[in-house]
Amino acid sequence: MTDLWPRIEGLIREAGRGIERPARYINHEWGCTYKPEAAYRFCMTYPDTYELGQANQAVRILCNCVNAVEGMAAERAFLPAADMCDLMRECGIPAFSLESCAPVAEFDAVGITLPHELAATNVLEFLDLAGIPLHSSERDDAHPLIMAGGPCAFNAEPYAPFFDVIMLGEGEEALPELLQLHRSMKAAGASRADILHEMAKVPGTYVPSLYEEVSEEEAQRTGFWVRPVFDDIPQTIEKRIWEGFAESDAYEPTIVPFTEVVHDRLNVEILRGCTRGCRFCQAGMMYRPVRERSADNIVSAVCRGLAETGYDEVSLMSLSSTDHSQIEEILRRLNHALDGRGISVSIPSQRLDSFGVEMAELVAGGKRGGLTFAPEAGTQRLRDVINKNVTEDDLFGAIDAAFSAGWRRCKLYFMIGLPTETDDDIKGIASLAQRAYDRAKRAVPENQRGNVRMSVSCALFVPKAATPFQWDGQIAPEEAQRRIDLLRRSVKYKAVDVHWHEPDVSLVEAMMSRGGRAVARVVEEAWRGGARFDAWTEFFSLETWRRACEECGVSMEGVAQTQWDTSYAVPWAHLSAGVTRKFLERERKLAFKEKTTPDCTMGACSVCGICPTPYSGIQTQEVRHG
Repeated sequence: MTDLWPRIEGLIREAGRGIERPARYINHEWGCTYKPEAAYRFCMTYPDTYELGQANQAVRILCNCVNAVEGMAAERAFLPAADMCDLMRECGIPAFSLESCAPVAEFDAVGITLPHELAATNVLEFLDLAGIPLHSSERDDAHPLIMAGGPCAFNAEPYAPFFDVIMLGEGEEALPELLQLHRSMKAAGASRADILHEMAKVPGTYVPSLYEEVSEEEAQRTGFWVRPVFDDIPQTIEKRIWEGFAESDAYEPTIVPFTEVVHDRLNVEILRGCTRGCRFCQAGMMYRPVRERSADNIVSAVCRGLAETGYDEVSLMSLSSTDHSQIEEILRRLNHALDGRGISVSIPSQRLDSFGVEMAELVAGGKRGGLTFAPEAGTQRLRDVINKNVTEDDLFGAIDAAFSAGWRRCKLYFMIGLPTETDDDIKGIASLAQRAYDRAKRAVPENQRGNVRMSVSCALFVPKAATPFQWDGQIAPEEAQRRIDLLRRSVKYKAVDVHWHEPDVSLVEAMMSRGGRAVARVVEEAWRGGARFDAWTEFFSLETWRRACEECGVSMEGVAQTQWDTSYAVPWAHLSAGVTRKFLERERKLAFKEKTTPDCTMGACSVCGICPTPYSGIQTQEVRHG
């Protein structure tokens, strides 16, 4: 493979050319895997800069899985920052992998994770920089196979023309299986078309080019907006579930970067899946069933990981880590093992109803930074609508425990624009935050009350595929701004800071989240109009996206804001997260009746469809189904 390092090094050395953070482009970090002898080469890509992508769990896991296969090598690639992209184009240097500094276009296959909707134009920026045709239909046997996966795969239609293969669900087994199929068929001389046809038969695999669009009339009659062009590939693609998670080693070999990255710490995944059942939450649906690793496995992984990486902080990762059936034992053992070493153990976004005095002390360890709690809504009525299943007493109890245990900063996370929301719910956010601040001050010594800080962070509701609220439209940006202004006026305490996401950005997110293949044309037109790094405030331009929509004849508001009946066939109906449509419909009806559904790990089976038989009781160390 071509070694681009002499040319990249030349660019980096020319500091006068203004390349920011050149360490983004330097390889040989501690913990890298090099397999130059491997005959088959895969490049795993995160479509944003190194400091965001290097922290991504999917990149780490999937590279490790492929490197574990004899004869296969996995390398990493990231989208260079805007300054480097422009300079590379000016100098005729293509996108490159980090480990061998080889052109991405020379790999056998390229995987691109789709972490969020605003990464769409970055995918095209990366492919173009690599010199790879944007459309699957334009590639031939000389081009690498372009693959995708990640959260946005559950509505893959806005990305459909750009990928050869899209994987649904967990990739630990699926990715090596697909790459080995590609490797063997390619070695046997099979054509690209024949390889894609065989891949479409592999469970969890969507090959968009083998599905043709149908009219809206046919879609609403049949329930699907696309149909397979061959009889031997499925109409509905079901996600893959890795059943070996619970027994697998909790320590994933970790690369220690040269430069600071987000979440720059050791991350150990202790639990996968969540059955709390928040009706807006895509992750809570797509990562079911719940599986947890044992306390022995986790404690061992943390100790080995810290020894091998030198980190002084470890995060016990999952959607809801305090739901682990052995979490108290895990924390006690880790606090004992790490005592006196200056190492902190953190749990992201603690559950309100699990965070009591004992948990506060266990989580505190030697450091007390900030805590994040997510009430999501300002009133109990709206929390029941979204099935949050927490109360004000849960919040106040968590605040009392945390601030009594030494914390002085807390962030409360809410959503604006949830279905059925009223102005009273918005005012309820202000009231709840102010009362939480009062509780926090009362929980600390009088001479420390001036150090208490409370912040409110508000995101605008974005309807997501495979959730009970997938049929519900987003409120207009003007209405969102009105509600934000109402919240700001309603917060009377200067010590309570209010932060919010820009409604214009969320509008594009909602269009991407709910759109069909027509939105793919918008993505390409927006990219050609200059859109890239849309998740970065300084780069985002709503006008660029509006011009693209006009050029393509797509109504951004129509896609993002239209309210659908549950009988409406959504554009992603052929892509299944495992939960049934019947379950999603039932949950939406319960939402509008303001009725909740208990977590099935703590009560009766909710019959979501992810389990082959009804579930009852909690299973630990093996599988806790949803």
